[in-house]
Amino acid sequence: MVSLEKVVAGFADAWAVCTYQLLCLLFEVVLVSGTSNNPCSGRVEILLYGQWATVCDHDWDLLDAHVVCRQLGCGRVLAATHGARFGPGQGPIGLDYVNCTGHESELTQCGHRGLWTHNCGHQEDAGVVCEDDHPVFLQGQWATVCDDEWDLVDAQVVCRQLGCGRVLSAPHGATFGPGQGPIGLDDVNCTGHESELTQCGHGGLLTNDCGHSEDAGAVCEAAPPVRLVNGLSNKPCSGRVEILLYGQWATVCDDDWDLVDAQVVCRQLGCGRVLSAPHGATFGPGQGPIGLDNVNCNGHESELTQCGHRGLLTHNCGHQQDAGVVCEELQTR
Repeated sequence: MVSLEKVVAGFADAWAVCTYQLLCLLFEVVLVSGTSNNPCSGRVEILLYGQWATVCDHDWDLLDAHVVCRQLGCGRVLAATHGARFGPGQGPIGLDYVNCTGHESELTQCGHRGLWTHNCGHQEDAGVVCEDDHPVFLQGQWATVCDDEWDLVDAQVVCRQLGCGRVLSAPHGATFGPGQGPIGLDDVNCTGHESELTQCGHGGLLTNDCGHSEDAGAVCEAAPPVRLVNGLSNKPCSGRVEILLYGQWATVCDDDWDLVDAQVVCRQLGCGRVLSAPHGATFGPGQGPIGLDNVNCNGHESELTQCGHRGLLTHNCGHQQDAGVVCEELQTR
C-alpha cells in the first residue's frame, strides 16, 4: 500500500510522466526525505506493480541521477548520492546496477539487473539532488495553463525550466488532452529570459477566462548533456561550458576555442546565435575533470561532442583555460 507520506511527497516533489503537457496527476518516481530547502532532493523510490521500491547505489552516478531529475522536471542534476544519505528506505529494492546513457525519459528504461534483482540492502539506497526548478504547482495543486497568447517564447521558458533543450512547438487546444482541476495561468507573456514560467507576465494566478479545451502544451528537444555555469545575471544563455561525460560534469579547454565551436553550444542549448567565445576562465575556473581540448567544429554539429577534439578527457591545459560562451536568447515574437 502506498503510504500517505509518499503520496504527499510525490505530489509535492514529482513531475514525472508528463514531459510535454503542463499538468501531471500521476507519478512513477518520488524523492523521499530530502532537504527542507530543496524539494528536488531525496531518496529515489520508483513505483513497480503498485509498490514503492528503492534503488541500490551500485554504479549509481550522475547520468542515472540526471534521468531522475529530468523525469521529475527538477532541472539539472547536482549530485548522485550513495549510502542512504537521505535515510534507508523500507520494503522492496526495485533496481540495482542502474546504467543510464542520460537520454532516457524514465529510470526504468535504463539498463539494470532486472526488476527486484539486487545484492544490496537499504543502507545502500541511492539518492539525488537536483536543481529546484518549479513547474506549475500553485497553492498545493497542479494547474494547467491556458493557451490564450501562448507561443514559442512562452514554451521556450518551459523547455529551459525542464532542461529539455530548445522549443520545437507550442501546441494549443489541449493537444495532449484536457486537464482537470484548476487553470493556473492565462494570457502568459514571456520575454524569453525567465527561468520559470511563473516569472512571466500573466493575468494573475488562478485567474482565467478559458476552459480545459484550451490547455497549452510544449514540445521540446531532449535534454542535452551540456550546461553553462556562472553566467551573466542578465543573460541565462552565457557561462562556462560544461559537458556530462561518464557521469561527471567536465569543462572544456579554450585551446582553439572559437565562435564556430561556441555556436554549436548555443544551438545545442536552444539559445540563439553566438555572441562571443570567451577564453581564460572568463566565467570562473571549474572543478573536476577537463573533458575536451582542441575542439574543432564545422558549425553543423548538433552536439559539442560530435566536433573534432583530442579525445574525451584528453588535454594539456588547466582550469584557468576553461572555455565559455555568450549566446543570444531565443526570440521568436
